[in-house]
Amino acid sequence: MAHDRHRRPHRGVQRQLRHLDPPPPQPEITEAEVRQLAGQVRQLLRGGDTEGALRGCLDTPVYNGTDGAKDAHLQTILEVLQSIKASEMSPLLKSIYGSEGGSEALDVLVKYIYKGMGGGANGANKVTPQSTGGFSQFASRPGTTEPAAAAMSVLLSWHEKVVEVAGLGCITRTMTDWRRV
Repeated sequence: MAHDRHRRPHRGVQRQLRHLDPPPPQPEITEAEVRQLAGQVRQLLRGGDTEGALRGCLDTPVYNGTDGAKDAHLQTILEVLQSIKASEMSPLLKSIYGSEGGSEALDVLVKYIYKGMGGGANGANKVTPQSTGGFSQFASRPGTTEPAAAAMSVLLSWHEKVVEVAGLGCITRTMTDWRRV
């Protein structure tokens, strides 16, 4: 009898989980839409608006789209992350975090950082140093002759800064969110 009492709550939880509403459908984003956004983001970067460029990418995550659309969006985000100087990372992240929807935006950033680290579409392998007209993050890292290693270093730096600004909760939310980029 005591054995049954311990099993009842577990079965009740299972029953409750079966009755949860399915997740809402995510809007489908096409590869053409991603490429259009990438053009707008590059224009913002050329104009020196790195926060606008990053925010533009993070406000439109590709949860539902073809692999090509997801890969193209990852490449755009990696390009933006590369173009931002290390000294600008914390102020930029604090500004995004302090704005409306900032916590969610940084959660999306962590998703893309992890996807880039995992080599999603060979994310880190496709990244090459970009000419930014100034000192890039790659130039400040001696001994990184391989673009993939340099890209990983950039992603690790971003991860450190995001966690510093948004706290460890951004990692937990990223790992438990059912939406994948």
